[in-house]
Amino acid sequence: MTTESGGAPLRIYVTGSCEGLFEIVEALRDHEGVELVGTTEQIAEAASALTGGHLDAVVHATRGSEFPAGEYAALREYTRAPVILLCSGDCSGMLEEALEAEVADVVPLPQLTENIVFSIRKACQAERRSTSGSSRVGRVVTVFSPKGGIGKTVVSTNLASTLAKHHKERTLLLDLDLQFGDAAIMLGLEPDKTIYDLVVAPGELDSEKLAGYTCAHPCGLDVLPAPIRPEDAELVTEGKLARLLEVARASYDMIVVDTSPFFHGPMLATLDRTDLLLLLCGLDIPTIKNVRLGLQTLELLSFPSERVRIILNRANTNVGLKRSEVEDTLRAKVHAELPSDRAVPMAVNRGKPVALAEPGADFSRAMRELADAVVGKKAGRAQKSPREKQKARAERQSIFARIRS
Repeated sequence: MTTESGGAPLRIYVTGSCEGLFEIVEALRDHEGVELVGTTEQIAEAASALTGGHLDAVVHATRGSEFPAGEYAALREYTRAPVILLCSGDCSGMLEEALEAEVADVVPLPQLTENIVFSIRKACQAERRSTSGSSRVGRVVTVFSPKGGIGKTVVSTNLASTLAKHHKERTLLLDLDLQFGDAAIMLGLEPDKTIYDLVVAPGELDSEKLAGYTCAHPCGLDVLPAPIRPEDAELVTEGKLARLLEVARASYDMIVVDTSPFFHGPMLATLDRTDLLLLLCGLDIPTIKNVRLGLQTLELLSFPSERVRIILNRANTNVGLKRSEVEDTLRAKVHAELPSDRAVPMAVNRGKPVALAEPGADFSRAMRELADAVVGKKAGRAQKSPREKQKARAERQSIFARIRS
């Protein structure tokens, strides 16, 4: 459904009561510029409808001249959408308090329907300008290896925890090992919502909606877990993932992405928005072979080599291979080493990041150094034009099709 101007109607919910509200609700229901999602006098009865971030605005009706502080606070428990107050009495006494509470607009009644719709539209446009004008542009740090069992999730969870705890970065850990992700269990979390629930929920994805589907770790880290059932992974499409990363970049300083060992659709969508790729390698021939193939694939995908950091995991393991031999085989520099440490599997089994549980452990010290390096490289990336992005994405998809065949 679109309006005559070509835009989608604004999704609104009406709460409260005042004189003439029934006629206003009926007029809004028939107006092409808005979509009336629902109406109720008691705010608590609309809790499920107000949450989720799918509303463009809330219209709250009130009687009298005093600012309804309690009712406004109740609305704010469920939604951050702009609130327009309809006042059937003398509104002059509430204007100053409403302004301090960041109410979008106060509309005295009686009023023409078009004037009410104009206030709703104005509030929504101001909200969008505020969101789009946000100075926060989070960095996407993707942890990847084309070989399973190399320690991606251990590195992802500990890196994200270190960034949140020690660097005070507002950090999101996104588990994109969509079929068998273990990030939540390694952090000792039992989430009731996952990325699957987020992408199938109705309404447009925004920062408010994203916040409603993450779970919080005590260290200050937000986590968006992988689906519980492997069959749900296919519903996390490239398009939905692309939108998720865009919203996350506007909401967080750092987005750490845990991945599966495949160059599939979600991985390509993530690479398209990755600022720093931590490519994990180990001291065994199969892993080194796969990492070398992975580097070649990244080159085919035109992924900038300056954004790749090779991390040698379990680097102190005595298995007859040295760092220099790994670098010679890969024809690339190893940027950091993470030691094999008995504290790591012990912490995993306790559901606690070793970087937090055992800060004195060798692995924890190496992780803090890695986090320092990640935070220290905040240089902005060159922005491509929409035409360049479209061309690059088409080339990636063509290469991806060849890889699969």
